[in-house]
Amino acid sequence: MQTTKTIALVANTTWNIYNFRLNVIRKFIAEGYSVIVFSPIDEFIHYKKEFSNVQHVSINSLDRDGTNPLKDLALVLELKRLYQKYQPDLILHYTIKPNIYGAVAARLVRIPSVGIVTGLGYSFLHKGLISSISRWLYQISLRYHKKVIFENQDDRMLFIEQGITKEENSISIKGCGVNTKHYIPLSSEKSRKTIFSFLGRLLYDKGIQEFAEAAEIVKRDYDDVEFWLVGDIDDQNPASVKKEDILAWVKQGIVLYHGSTTDVRTFISESSCIVLPSYREAIARSLTEAMAMERPVIATDVAGCREAIKEGCNGYLVKVKDANSLAEAFVSFIHLTHDERAEMGKNGRQMVLEEFDDRLIAKDIYNICRDILNPIQRH
Repeated sequence: MQTTKTIALVANTTWNIYNFRLNVIRKFIAEGYSVIVFSPIDEFIHYKKEFSNVQHVSINSLDRDGTNPLKDLALVLELKRLYQKYQPDLILHYTIKPNIYGAVAARLVRIPSVGIVTGLGYSFLHKGLISSISRWLYQISLRYHKKVIFENQDDRMLFIEQGITKEENSISIKGCGVNTKHYIPLSSEKSRKTIFSFLGRLLYDKGIQEFAEAAEIVKRDYDDVEFWLVGDIDDQNPASVKKEDILAWVKQGIVLYHGSTTDVRTFISESSCIVLPSYREAIARSLTEAMAMERPVIATDVAGCREAIKEGCNGYLVKVKDANSLAEAFVSFIHLTHDERAEMGKNGRQMVLEEFDDRLIAKDIYNICRDILNPIQRH
């Protein structure tokens, strides 16, 4: 009688599991696997209501943004103990610290693992000692994974070119996917104004400064346009936008700040276009969610954004860190007819269905894991 295989998913927050990994959990369960989730428990543990048969184990020593080597050693030891106790057949690691320290822990207990690079993060993107250490730790640990999965091709090529991972041991997929049954086209925006919206964490690395500067340029010549900010101020992130900057933009009438939300669909449906002037992404969910709801998009021509946009077809690509380039794209969009905007939206939805649907992404990850486990099953 064949024993049920167990897959473990490891992430730095349960928020990450809830927002980005449920499609993978559903796929493995549908294929007859048992699933264990390892992550620090937060308010998003309510995902267990849907997955009562998924075992959730809390990680206590994971300091998401800390740089204390003793705490990181404690994380390795805790993960080693947990992996040894629960003995999954394969471990999927998401986010930076699980990718690095989880790889070491899995190697110590001889359990095969996969590293899934979901984005490079602040410490990797900003030059300095922390960036150098991050690269060095990646270079050491990624060799322990059976496969390294990147959520876009640019990140994969960067790691290969810098000698951090090997080409034959890596593969890229189209992000984490978007639920096309949840994000569906809704009625067109009600306002007669053209509304450009940014949805996401309010970080300078996301291009918030350029968004505000471009908005100020456009509003000098156009009255029937609004610029919305929707998202959290992430005080734990060094790139977090200063509250006084947001206050100044609001007071000057440049942007409207709507705070954070647990459901972006209302804001997407009320917007004319979704904007992400980010410096780098994995595959930007704010773009693919908007596309799934038939909204045109504008983003920077960088990793994680360019893969989601076909110029002039479903949106526009602009130069990174360039408010003037962004303002030009805003003006080009303002001049589109209603039918041209609608056509862009439909093109985006079709692109998501063909490339970014979360069921397609889950299938890709499942197939990679199945190929890793098959040799184990044969012995």
